[in-house]
This record gives sequence, C-alpha cells and structure tokens, in this order.
Amino acid sequence: MITLADSTGPSVATQMFGSGLIGVREGLEAGIVVMILVAFAVKSDRRDALKWIWLGVAGALALMIGTFLIIQFGTSTMSSLAAELIAGLASLVAVVIVTFMVLWMRKASASISGELKSGLENAMGAGGAAVTGLAFLAVGREGFETALLMVGYAESGDSGPWPLIGLLLGVLVAVGLTFLLYRGAIRIDFNRFFFYTGLFLIVVAAGIASYGVHALQVYGWLPGLHNTAFDITSVYDQSSWYGEVLQGIFNFRPEPSWLQVIVWVGYIVIVGTAFVLRGRTPAPAKTAAPPSDAPAEADDETVASS
Repeated sequence: MITLADSTGPSVATQMFGSGLIGVREGLEAGIVVMILVAFAVKSDRRDALKWIWLGVAGALALMIGTFLIIQFGTSTMSSLAAELIAGLASLVAVVIVTFMVLWMRKASASISGELKSGLENAMGAGGAAVTGLAFLAVGREGFETALLMVGYAESGDSGPWPLIGLLLGVLVAVGLTFLLYRGAIRIDFNRFFFYTGLFLIVVAAGIASYGVHALQVYGWLPGLHNTAFDITSVYDQSSWYGEVLQGIFNFRPEPSWLQVIVWVGYIVIVGTAFVLRGRTPAPAKTAAPPSDAPAEADDETVASS
C-alpha cells in the first residue's frame, strides 16, 4: 500500500477491482441474510414486517458507508506520520475483527438460516422496532466487516472516491445476484462460493496485517523497518499492471521487512488452517450392526428411529 516513500498509488481500475470483489462477496453474504428474512416474512403472511426489515437494511448500509468514509478521509487532516500510526492501528484492528467474522461465518453458516427465522418470528411478535433492530444487526454485521476490510484501500489520503465506488458497484452486483437467487433464476453452490471467497479474504487480510506492521514500523512502534527480507525492485515493476494489482489488492511490496514476511506467512498458515478445519463436519457415527439372527425388520426400525 501507499506509504511515506510512495509517490504513486494503484490505478483507478485496480482500486475499483479490488474493492469491487470485496463488495460482491460481502454483499452477497448480506444479501442472503436479507433474502432469508424477506422470504420468511412473506411465507408467514407478515408482509407488513417488510418495511421494518428494509429500514434496518438501510440503516446497516448507512453504517457501512459511514464507517468507510471515516476511515477513508479521517486521516486527511493529520500529519503524514500520525496518519501512518492511525492507519497501522486501524489495519490491525480490522484484521482481528475480520478474522473473527470469517471464522465465525465458516462455522455458523449451516445454522444461520434457522437462527434468523427464529429471531424474526420473535421480533415480529414484539413489534416493528424489534424487526428493524434484528435486520440492522444481521446485515450491519456484514456491512461493518466490509468497511473494515476496506482499510487496506482507504488509508491513502489521495486515493479519492474510487475504492468506495468500486465497493458500491460490487454491492450492486451482489444485489442483482441475490434477486435472481430469490426468484430461482440462478443457483449457486454457496458452500463452495464462500469457501473460496473466504480464502481470498484471508489473503487480503494477511496483506492488511503486513501493511499495518509496516505502518507501525514507519512510526517507530515496531522494530526492523530496514531489515529487508528480500528486494526484487530491480526486476519487479510496481507501476505495471501486475504490480498495481498485487499492491492494490494484496498490499504486496517488493522490499518487505522480515517482520512483515513473518506476519504475512504466519497469518496465512494459522488462519487458513483454522478456516479449513472449522468447515469440516464430523463423520456420522456408525450404528452397530444387528445380530446375525435378528430379523430384517429390526434393522429397518433402527434406521427409522435414528
């Protein structure tokens, strides 16, 4: 990402592409939550609750945009060194929260539909404010995660509105996909989709963690700024299309410090392994075989009762 020594940043297309991918992934995740709430309200013949659901969704969207704008423009009035400190701390906080959310979603995705339906049923009985609050919290959780992920694109004071525009375009694509899903026009293997996009977010978060470490090294809070792990600037063109993509999306630097490399590799290994393992479901326990002299009907009853 852009640091005190950088004179140029990623291109407009790269900024929009990276933030757009995040918008599609996170927007579709939030869209599925909205789809579950809307479908349950319609099937329960409680269309009067829809306006409260959409009010909560609007509030969550405002939270996402507001959080992003604070991160994007909040450091514009600070000195360069102070901006590095704020960006570094915000990056590390974002990594912690995003990591928690990615791992939680990996484990809870199988039961989230039932939990949302149960919560909405209780909220509809309590009134419109409760329905709005449920929708706001359910969608706002995804929106807040999205805004925090944008830290990796937002700490540059001269990057302008392009990351936000790319994010909103990605969210619009996700809205369209969610509508088609609701209508049954398309089908998506959600397990596979969220698995691969989850891995993508882990790599993005690793880059944000590496950037946060570098920013704190520049400020002086962490050591090893000049302990370079490798330097490929002689053969790596950071202004090329691949350089802009790797910098704009994954925060790749051609001359990282050893601490940055250790943090990046450690994050990928630890969080990536936890992500894969949390998605595994335990094998069903094998039922004991019936005695050889037992009648065939007994085996049927055992299967039926289980």
